[in-house]
Amino acid sequence: MTFGVRIIHLGDGEVPGPEVYWMSDWDNWYRLAFQAFLIEGEGVRALVGTGPARDLAPMNEGWAKLLGERAAFTREPGMWLPEQLERLGLSTADITHVLLTPLQLYTTSNVNQFANAQICLSERGWQHFHSSHTHPHDNRWTSIPPEVLSYLTHDAWDRVRLLADEDEIVPGFRTWWAGSHHRASIAVEIDTNAGLVTITDAYFTERNLRENHPIGICENIYEAMAAHQRIRTTADHALTLYDSGQLLRYPHGVVAEKPESQS
Repeated sequence: MTFGVRIIHLGDGEVPGPEVYWMSDWDNWYRLAFQAFLIEGEGVRALVGTGPARDLAPMNEGWAKLLGERAAFTREPGMWLPEQLERLGLSTADITHVLLTPLQLYTTSNVNQFANAQICLSERGWQHFHSSHTHPHDNRWTSIPPEVLSYLTHDAWDRVRLLADEDEIVPGFRTWWAGSHHRASIAVEIDTNAGLVTITDAYFTERNLRENHPIGICENIYEAMAAHQRIRTTADHALTLYDSGQLLRYPHGVVAEKPESQS
């Protein structure tokens, strides 16, 4: 089975160079273009990420404390993910699967908008979230908002799917645990008519992958190297949640056209 893949640009933020490139680029800041991905095929309309909340203030307050006001997430009117789906002729009720990587406010904040979706996340990441009390990188409430956690463990629990290190959503649509960035970081592989598309947060930019240069905000460099190697040797289109260059490389956000049966 093959699928279509579309990029949805959610907004932008700036981060210091050493966050993107390990022990490098000390005097530079880089724009990250935060993205979600719509995957469509026979019986499947899936999202990788649900985007930041309608109210950006809580997330931006945390980012400002860590990196300063320059790092604030910005977006234009109409870029909230449910609004963008409407412009594509879809409602949140049409989404069959939501994949979360990593567990951060810019991916998890709108999970409770998707009442019919199977919610897929790394079992390793879920266990880490529930077993870590103090962590320098995976703060509990910058991972999953309290109201979303309540939704996942109550109203949506029967739809929560904890992914094994190697898993299959449906034939032609797979995931594997990548680590590197967060304990919940996965790579998503999609078979398309344009070749194999891989989506991950394990690295941030095409340069990370091309130069085999890990991200600076990396929890495990060995995992980063392994993820880079696997993606370089398998993917025809290697995508990340953050690379602004992808918005230029794929006009109108279309990485691969959806199959005719889904047109």
